[in-house]
Amino acid sequence: MMSKSYTNLLDLASGNFPVMGRERRRLPRVMTVAGVISELDDDQAGSVSSDVPSSIVQDRIIIVANQLPVKAKRRPDNKGWSFSWDEDSLLLQLKDGLPEDMEVLYVGSLSVEVDSNEQDDVSALLLDRFKSVPAFLPPDILSKFYHGFCKQHLWPLFHYMLPFSATHGGRFDRSLWEAYVAANKIFSQRVIEVINPEDDYVWIHDYHLMVLPTFLRRRFNRLRMGFFLHSPFPSSEIYRTLPVREEILKALLNSDLIGFHTFDYARHFLSCCSRMLGLEYQSKRGYIGLDYFGRTVGIKIMPVGIHMGQIGSVLKLADKEWREGELKQQFEGKTVLLGVDDMDIFKGVNLKLLAMEQMLKQHPKWQGKAVLVQIANPARGRGKDLEETQAEIQSSIKRINEKFGRTGYEPIVFIDRQVSLSERVAYYTIAECVVVTAVRDGMNLIPYEYIVCRQGNSVSDSNSEHSGPKKSMLVVSEFIGCSPSLSGAIRVNPWNTESTAEAMNEAISMEEPEKQLRHEKHYRYVSTHDVAYWSRSVFQDMERTCKDHFRRRCWGIGLGFGFRVIALDPNFRKLTIDHIVSAYLRSKNRAILLDYDGTVMPQTSINKSPSQEVISLINTLCGDVKNTVFVVSGRGRDSLSKWFSPCKKLGIAAEHGYFMRWSADKDWEVCGQSNDFGWIQIAEPVMKLYTEATDGSSIETKESALVWHHRDADSGFGSSQAKELLDHLESVLANEPVAVKSGQYIVEVKPQGVSKGVVAEKIFTSMHETGKQADFVLCVGDDRSDEDMFEIIGSAMRNGILSSNTSVFACTVGQKPSKAKYYLDDPSDVITMLDALADASDSPPCSDGEPGSP
Repeated sequence: MMSKSYTNLLDLASGNFPVMGRERRRLPRVMTVAGVISELDDDQAGSVSSDVPSSIVQDRIIIVANQLPVKAKRRPDNKGWSFSWDEDSLLLQLKDGLPEDMEVLYVGSLSVEVDSNEQDDVSALLLDRFKSVPAFLPPDILSKFYHGFCKQHLWPLFHYMLPFSATHGGRFDRSLWEAYVAANKIFSQRVIEVINPEDDYVWIHDYHLMVLPTFLRRRFNRLRMGFFLHSPFPSSEIYRTLPVREEILKALLNSDLIGFHTFDYARHFLSCCSRMLGLEYQSKRGYIGLDYFGRTVGIKIMPVGIHMGQIGSVLKLADKEWREGELKQQFEGKTVLLGVDDMDIFKGVNLKLLAMEQMLKQHPKWQGKAVLVQIANPARGRGKDLEETQAEIQSSIKRINEKFGRTGYEPIVFIDRQVSLSERVAYYTIAECVVVTAVRDGMNLIPYEYIVCRQGNSVSDSNSEHSGPKKSMLVVSEFIGCSPSLSGAIRVNPWNTESTAEAMNEAISMEEPEKQLRHEKHYRYVSTHDVAYWSRSVFQDMERTCKDHFRRRCWGIGLGFGFRVIALDPNFRKLTIDHIVSAYLRSKNRAILLDYDGTVMPQTSINKSPSQEVISLINTLCGDVKNTVFVVSGRGRDSLSKWFSPCKKLGIAAEHGYFMRWSADKDWEVCGQSNDFGWIQIAEPVMKLYTEATDGSSIETKESALVWHHRDADSGFGSSQAKELLDHLESVLANEPVAVKSGQYIVEVKPQGVSKGVVAEKIFTSMHETGKQADFVLCVGDDRSDEDMFEIIGSAMRNGILSSNTSVFACTVGQKPSKAKYYLDDPSDVITMLDALADASDSPPCSDGEPGSP
């Protein structure tokens, strides 16, 4: 049964969202290269490369975000539009860190509504003058997409606000999710119109477009694509409450690189991937990566910086100097603490006001002297929660000013309007301390701006009063993204108003030399880790992650947001029935080695005994005198001999080859190097200790091995305990003749020299010594232990145990990286293949020929 958390998948594939109202006509394509662009009716999941012939060899990057870095306003005569760059936009500033010769193209929406009859002209103008491609969203989709799903669901949830009731946060609304998907699809169409998939990089920004990677990956399997999240990513306990949690995770994993501001955000994302999708990350040479169906999805941790050039330019402006003079006169004799925040429910503005009130109570010396100037930029969201927050702030301001104010002095100065950067810089210049008490914020660059402004402009300040020692004090919430980077700041828990009040007092009371040292440390970091440093670092990681794209074989599978791209080595291919049957018929001496669980028996099956079909097929294969057939399993010999008792000529290797039997009428051989099991007395108590401490774990006792299972334990805790157990066992068993290995949800202790590879080598050697050197080898398995069998085949051919002309079919089950050359999708494919070989065994023998090669 298909999950209802998908929108109708047929609708998703075709882009039809009936709840969204009328269908707007398709926009004309905008072409940047010569060639014919075929009409893209819908996402073609099977497409590997573009139908757009590329004529540009120079790399280009397409930056996609909710809004273009372009300001738009109506002309005074109301005829047409006037456009200009938005110099404050991060998307525009990040160009400084990209290669100089790289062309940058922007895709996003405008902040104004453009009539449908003007959209073609606006598109042409923006592409020509601003290299920008606008995505025009119909009003009904725009409202539900931005003010609905983005601001009512994602924004609160990513800032740790759960929808506890219909009036607090709001319940999940599927029509808003459908609008979010529809909007992302429109963005994808605009990208597809201009992309050269073999030359271009695509860099997607922020939570508005988290499912866009799936739309683009469906169309271009080898597209080089990165995503950066500028908001927090919540802990798995919060994120897992989202009804479409897996759809969004899987969509993000269709990117090649996923970026976050802090390790905490990345850690939460990785935890969600582990708990919800069963994916584990690996760290190699300083880089973190997730293996996702053969693709390595890179995880980038890099906080964004500010644009040093822009701040430097503002510091030279005359109006800044004029405004600074005004402010100095207004606050003469006062110590100014400054807050600059957007007006929203997560910025903790009222907590800051309460902390200021507490400081004035606890330290009366600041009454009449200390002033908190709070700048509140206009709200970008809306709703009852915001209205309540605004009312609470106004109430606190009124109370504090009435209580501590006097003629010529108000402790709280509240500026409830948009403040330009030049005016903001003037406030930074006169402020002794900046206070940020946000309860959750993705990054927050206000402290960075403040530090740079307090450093001043070296040229203009050389002959001014600013030429003295520099200082900048910061009180910052520990819940904002910039906090880890500012080690000299006083970090606070904003919910604790008493400690925040003490921190504010400490900041403005600190000795001057200490203030200067903290400022110098901060300025060194902020000035070197600017926005260009950030974009350069992210792009370099994107290049590194994508470097093998065109070498690997890629194809897409899955429906809707279950879509993913399989990326495998070009020599790795699916085993075809005709190919193996042809080689099978030509051969004289065949070795057939089969794993059991996950190969001929599905891992999810409750009843683990083989079906009558499997018994019949194996009996048929064993009945062919040219065949030597073995089941090679990690299971115990009792269960395997019982299950396969009807197969008298079948060879069995149990417990990864510790016990081995050539046929039912032969005795079991012990293949281990040692019969000393004294190590069990050491290992078992250690395993019991971890079993008692780890709910859901268990110990399996085999004749030759001990296995600790944690499949049913909490995934995070189980994995952590498994690593600890592995280290513990390796330590206490260092002098014992055993090997300690970890596997999928297991930690196993077994005798040294026991592996499926040793079994395979023993079988090949025996056949060679009896004059029946194998000229056909079929080896099928699904997990890490089977890789030993695949690996030994190569060494057996080099040692002459197998001929260089032997037809070798090393085959893994499932499309995943492997030492095998072939794969089959699942156990049912394995059964189908064995059935074809059994039919070939029953057919009349063909004339002997030379063995084929794979």
